[in-house]
Amino acid sequence: MSLDNIRVVMINTSHPGNIGAAARVMKNMGLSRLYLVNPKQFPNYEATAMASGADDLLTKATVCSSFEEALAGCHLVLGTTARERKLQHDFIDGREAGALSIKEAQEREVALVFGRERTGLTNEEVGLCHKLINIPTNPDYQSLNVASAVQIVTYEVMMSLYAQNDSTTKENNQEVSQEESIEYASSDNMERFYQHLQETLVDIDFLRLQQSPQLMPKLRNIYNRIRIKQEELNILRGILNKTQQLKPELHIKKNKKTD
Repeated sequence: MSLDNIRVVMINTSHPGNIGAAARVMKNMGLSRLYLVNPKQFPNYEATAMASGADDLLTKATVCSSFEEALAGCHLVLGTTARERKLQHDFIDGREAGALSIKEAQEREVALVFGRERTGLTNEEVGLCHKLINIPTNPDYQSLNVASAVQIVTYEVMMSLYAQNDSTTKENNQEVSQEESIEYASSDNMERFYQHLQETLVDIDFLRLQQSPQLMPKLRNIYNRIRIKQEELNILRGILNKTQQLKPELHIKKNKKTD
């Protein structure tokens, strides 16, 4: 059942063969939920040919017009990247990603995200990820096909599932993780919060978008690193609502100081 809560998200895939190859390895590893964000060519005969018997995943694939749409309902978003980023982010390898995916997918929706063949994920898309997956490669030849990346990560997901099922200690079988009962905020709820946060910061004249374009990405990164619980998100939204209600008073005080 945990595998049913894991989706593979491919963004702006250029070559339909990569979509088909990804579907094939997904079916090998027991995953069935494929989300495609603005694929260049889909459906396509080459994708069907490369799927080699996994074309049922292509038929059921969800085609989305935006990355946010593909993440709707997700509570954990893991993005793959090979590039160094200016923003601080938690990096994990494929094995850690597999273990974390299986753990979270017991109760929550998980997205494994793969970017464009040539350029990967944009900084804005990275900003929607809780952690980034880095697959170690030969430093002299780091080019990794996107379908191969899907295979590596989904293989680690399957191995983590086997490890969980093969646990032989009574402690592991009976232990209930406290974290499993935590209700984290979903990606779509977080997006509404970020929009609310931006509006509030603009209202109180803390943020000027043209002068400080990196402020919101940095704030996103802070909240993504700590993973906000739904209860905490409700508190933050309440603070923002109260701040916006006080906006007229803030302007009056500011004008008095100016006078």
